Amino acid sequence: MPPESTPLPSAPPRPRSNAPEILTGSGAILRSLEKLGVTDVFGLPGGAIIPFYDELMASTTIRHILVRHEQGAGHAAEGYAAASGKVGVAIATSGPGATNLVTAIADAYMDSVPLLAITGQVFSTLMGTDAFQEADIVGITMPITKHSFLVTKPEDIPATLAAAYQIASTGRPGPVLVDITKDAQQNSAPFVWPDSVELPGYRPVTKAHGKQITAAAQLLSESRRPVFYVGGGVIRAGASKELLALAEATGAPVVTTLMARGAFPDTHPQHLGMPGMHGTVPAVLGLQESDLIIALGARFDDRVTGKAELFAPDAKVVHVDIDPAEISKIRIADVPIVGDAREVVIDLTAAYADVTAGGKPDLTDWWARLDGLRAEFPLGYSEPDDGLLSPQHVIQRIGELTGPEAVYASGVGQHQMWAAQFIKYERPHSWLNSGGAGTMGYSVPAAMGAKVGQPDRVVWAIDGDGCFQMTNQELATCVINDIPIKVAIINNSSLGMVRQWQTLFYEGRHSFTDLNTGHETRMVPDFVKLADAYGALGIRVRKEDEIDAAIKLALETNDRPVVIDFVVSRDAMVWPMVPQGVSNSLIQHARELAPEWDDEAPGTSATDTTRDGDMTGEHA
Repeated sequence: MPPESTPLPSAPPRPRSNAPEILTGSGAILRSLEKLGVTDVFGLPGGAIIPFYDELMASTTIRHILVRHEQGAGHAAEGYAAASGKVGVAIATSGPGATNLVTAIADAYMDSVPLLAITGQVFSTLMGTDAFQEADIVGITMPITKHSFLVTKPEDIPATLAAAYQIASTGRPGPVLVDITKDAQQNSAPFVWPDSVELPGYRPVTKAHGKQITAAAQLLSESRRPVFYVGGGVIRAGASKELLALAEATGAPVVTTLMARGAFPDTHPQHLGMPGMHGTVPAVLGLQESDLIIALGARFDDRVTGKAELFAPDAKVVHVDIDPAEISKIRIADVPIVGDAREVVIDLTAAYADVTAGGKPDLTDWWARLDGLRAEFPLGYSEPDDGLLSPQHVIQRIGELTGPEAVYASGVGQHQMWAAQFIKYERPHSWLNSGGAGTMGYSVPAAMGAKVGQPDRVVWAIDGDGCFQMTNQELATCVINDIPIKVAIINNSSLGMVRQWQTLFYEGRHSFTDLNTGHETRMVPDFVKLADAYGALGIRVRKEDEIDAAIKLALETNDRPVVIDFVVSRDAMVWPMVPQGVSNSLIQHARELAPEWDDEAPGTSATDTTRDGDMTGEHA
């Protein structure tokens, strides 16, 4: 030790413990994501987002999955969110990188998926000059996000990301975009994390008004033909257990929409199945003939209601939704209830118990009618007569051999409807699909994201040969990142749903819907060779006695992705079916070989091309 008279060299003053750390904007992005609990992100770097990627490279807590296309990043983030209940995060550069995310952002907006999209932007000094890879992504996405932010200063990054995450994950979930200029990423500022997020004007109502709950319970106690119409909002709210308790307390039937499959167990005796254009007959007519509809997190979509003016003409409506904009948008609600589905269902169960203390309503006649429909119109299909596989049988065996603990992510089209119909869903977050937007190419990247979010579950991508060709490049992502999804291609060598509409409404003129993917002599492409090229296991199945063995091999293979090319009949159709723009009363059952619409109803003839032939929204 030096003598006391000898001064020690002066050390630089240590910063006070509460002094904010100075970080680059890129460092602030990373630190913000870590504070938000983000562990997995999907993205693809480019010039305007390079600073953040340089920072991300050193992260020990966040896993980055490098996709092959930004749309794949968006759908993977969606699948991650839908399967795990967390917020999915997708990252892209400016210009085309950002615009490639738009389809997934729109998809997430339609289906209320919590998604945080982070995009790089050109230098703030260059904005508005048509700089290289410049696009006004905030303006582009404004109609399809809950909110879009532009950040031009590094000090604004923490509060903006905290706000974006809160907006995406609360209220009605949805996508939020944060666009960050390159200079904001490169410049430095104190990192100040907000203690709380204050968003003026953003106050989602979760607790419903007690008077409305009592009114709904009273209607339910007086009803003799009630139906619970359950939408995807029940899954987003985590209300499945509470729904089960309410349904069993009332004894009323339940229908689950395409977005709500798994919200209520398929095997439960009170479940009537899926309603809508391709719903079960008991579910469709149950709603149509009801005297009370309790809509929980559902939005009266046109695919469910058919012609809205003719939907459930004798029913009163209790409409529960966390988004007040949805209530009475299509069908006027007799009892509107704004609130979180889980909170509302809990309160409604208690209120119903109070108003029925003297005795519950007798639903015997109602159940006799519904059970009669179940017996008369069971869900089924006809075997094809062309020697090829039945797609319904293939999908049913996938579900039976895999079980309800798996996750099933579907593309869009006929295979989507068959997967919704013929797989039994017993739990929420087991069924992922693009419901509102109907986005082809959703399945493979969504399954990839689901497997990242739920690594211990089997994850199937049930895809069509058309959908698969839009995003199959993400098989490379799966192989390199050890994400062993299973892909079942329901290969009918055509754009199946469009072809079905052409058969029914365009006198069989199959205009530009043949894909030539299932021909024995000329398969373009050969999906087995394609799988092999990517490093996945490729299997082709043409015979019925090969189906189970192929599925079992896929389930046993967990060191790489598996692609099974099921060559199925192109003439198979999705039944039941309600033609577009007519009453749900005109539902045609699966056992009928051809539609025989009521000729007296306008626009319902199988040869009518002026109304029901409208293909709007039928990207399938």
